[in-house]
Amino acid sequence: MAERVVILGASDKPDRFAYKAMVMLKQYGHEPILVNPTLKEIAGHTVHPDLDLVPRPVDTLTMYVNPRISVTMKNKIIALKPKRVIFNPGTENPAIAFDLKKLGIDIIHACTLVMLSTGEF
Repeated sequence: MAERVVILGASDKPDRFAYKAMVMLKQYGHEPILVNPTLKEIAGHTVHPDLDLVPRPVDTLTMYVNPRISVTMKNKIIALKPKRVIFNPGTENPAIAFDLKKLGIDIIHACTLVMLSTGEF
């Protein structure tokens, strides 16, 4: 089933995992929605400068920003109301994860690329 997936920390560098996730999500039939405050476009896809500007609804938010950045975005992440949040390696943020769980949002600590590759997405 196709999902609308927000990539927080989208990158225009092909060697970055966020870029690879965008490509792989498309390959698997999902709709990547890109968020990065410094980019306007990546590979023909519009990049939203802020989570507030992301079209709703959102199925999954996959994190590619470090905890120092994500902690400042906690309220925007909650307002986005994703069904689940994937904390990719290095993005783990227990404070945000705890609050999201209390709101009934599924929390996954895993790699989006591995999840797609193994059919666990």
